[in-house]
Amino acid sequence: MSAALLFAQPVELASLLWEFSESDIPTFVLPNTAFGLLAALAAPALVEGAQSPSFWSLLIHGVPRMLLFNWANVFVFELANQRLPESVKEDMANKPWRPLPRGRISEAQTRQLLLGAVPAVLALSAALGAGNESALVLLLAWMYNDLRGGDELSRDLIIAIAYDIFLVSSLRIGMTATATTTAAAAVASIRVSTMGYYWLAIIGCVIATTMQVQDLKDQVGDRVRGRKTWPIVLGDEISRWWIAACVPFWSIACVLFWKTPVLVSAIPVLLGLWVCACVMLKTGDAQAWRWWCLWQVALYGLPIYSSL
Repeated sequence: MSAALLFAQPVELASLLWEFSESDIPTFVLPNTAFGLLAALAAPALVEGAQSPSFWSLLIHGVPRMLLFNWANVFVFELANQRLPESVKEDMANKPWRPLPRGRISEAQTRQLLLGAVPAVLALSAALGAGNESALVLLLAWMYNDLRGGDELSRDLIIAIAYDIFLVSSLRIGMTATATTTAAAAVASIRVSTMGYYWLAIIGCVIATTMQVQDLKDQVGDRVRGRKTWPIVLGDEISRWWIAACVPFWSIACVLFWKTPVLVSAIPVLLGLWVCACVMLKTGDAQAWRWWCLWQVALYGLPIYSSL
């Protein structure tokens, strides 16, 4: 399909945009938005001198903006990633339903779409008050894709940093739900507290040391493109044992950090143990990855109880 014909058909374009990013919506966009919602509700613990916006203001005004920011920036990342020849080979093994393996769009057309998406998403992010954060995401996307940082063991560090940028952006955007000034001015006035930065650092470490669960399900395609992931470099069994050790460790470390009640602490701890069981029993690595994402959301809710 030609680029001109594609843009002449809005329904076709919307469908294509969805196919580029749909796999990241439940595992990335929604969890990041959940962090923004939950962190804004816990604002006194994470933001200097702040009060939490009302739940309904967050839901009506904050959540749509957070969703839009997270999706738009993930979409640019996916365009940059999926257009590469080695990515097409990988997706033919791991994700054959994506647009390029299916032949729905060519690599050249994807590059053209990316050329238009980058300035559009930067402008959108700036309007939401997160233009600087979006520029950093684009820099990390360039390192991950074009500099092939995503094919080295450094990929976990790049992804962890990107996660933290998305999370702090979601928090800042969520805090503007009741702002009477422009989004950019409102976000500029938000100062994450020392405790907030500690929490973001902990979450970054959690992600860097446990997100190898995502690599378990992608080993076939990763071997095709020559990507170095923990399961490929260190072996499948060692990676599973590593995840099974780190997930409970971080579950306990996080509940101790926030000193949450036992009943509340049980939620992330039990979810973490379930992730470990899925990983070790090999009941389905794709499902283990989704349970890991839910475990992350359970961790994101812990600060609320320290602000009550």
